[in-house]
Amino acid sequence: MKLSKLPLVAAAVLVMGATTAKAEIIIATAGPMTGQYAAFGEQMKRGAEMAVADINASGGVLGQQLKLLVGDDACDPKQAVAVANEMANKKVVFMAGHFCSGSSIPASEVYAEEGIVQISPASTNPQLTERGMDNVFRTCGRDDQQGQVAGEYLAKNFKGKNIAIIHDKTAYGKGLADQTKENLNKAGMTEVMYEAITAGEKDYSALVSKMKDSKVDVIYLGGYHTEAGLIVRQARQQGLMAKLVSGDALVTQEYWSITGDSGEGTLMTFSPDPAKDPKNKAIVEKFVAINYKPEGYTLYTYGAIQAWAQAVTKAGGTDTAKVIASLKSGQFDTVLGSIGFDGKGDVSAPGYVFYEWKKGAYDYAH
Repeated sequence: MKLSKLPLVAAAVLVMGATTAKAEIIIATAGPMTGQYAAFGEQMKRGAEMAVADINASGGVLGQQLKLLVGDDACDPKQAVAVANEMANKKVVFMAGHFCSGSSIPASEVYAEEGIVQISPASTNPQLTERGMDNVFRTCGRDDQQGQVAGEYLAKNFKGKNIAIIHDKTAYGKGLADQTKENLNKAGMTEVMYEAITAGEKDYSALVSKMKDSKVDVIYLGGYHTEAGLIVRQARQQGLMAKLVSGDALVTQEYWSITGDSGEGTLMTFSPDPAKDPKNKAIVEKFVAINYKPEGYTLYTYGAIQAWAQAVTKAGGTDTAKVIASLKSGQFDTVLGSIGFDGKGDVSAPGYVFYEWKKGAYDYAH
């Protein structure tokens, strides 16, 4: 029923309701809040909550407070689409998510259709931003960048060694493994094994035996920390001392919880850690004060919300087209440094560096 046909009192109530609704801006984050990758969902949730609290404490965005909703996709594509539709129904104007590329890519179709800006803090598969969708951005790097760094590093530092490349069949894991393989091959080295595993499996003894037979010196895994931890632990149990090298999905303390001392010396690629930037000391201390270490993608989620909030301020409102134009034309002062986005939505922040697990913690490799 049109507003003009309503009694004046009812119309007045609707107008008052609309005015009240504008007092807050609804945004969201979504990722694996449950399941085997829940540690990363926790990183995103913590980063989003702190960003929203800090922005609201400073007066909000254009004088309006932010309200955060949290969605759980469990890194499942179908569940991610359901979450995206749920967020659209709840009138979310911005999504700081998802985590897994296999979730972000299908969910982005919903956000594009519904006119919702999406900035993923963690999805690295190139296809996220290669489909010509104006509303999609990311504050992390891409697997073709990460794979180049990994492939060239392997060729340089393990020349003449037997390298096995393993992936978990996911959009993230296979994409990263394939990019690493391509760059390793370009550098003149050929892997002795290229194998797929199934995410969620617990017994990798057959894979380990096969790697022992192939005299593997280095295992490169495109996949997540749970499988990585089990593979390296079971390798040590069978006497295979091959070094594990992997990507940014190992940036969680849960990796060491799985491996124990077997994880010593594991190498992984990840973007420069904003938690180690002296400029972020005060923010890091706020997390520590609530007994949380802002590792991995915590501050990448925080930075995504900062960039969006500044873009909205520059645009003068949450109109999707104007916010997109603002994001693609501006520079934003965030915990990730001064960042911008190119025409595809990829971030201008630095690429990837190597980290090493030592004595239960990871730090820059030397």
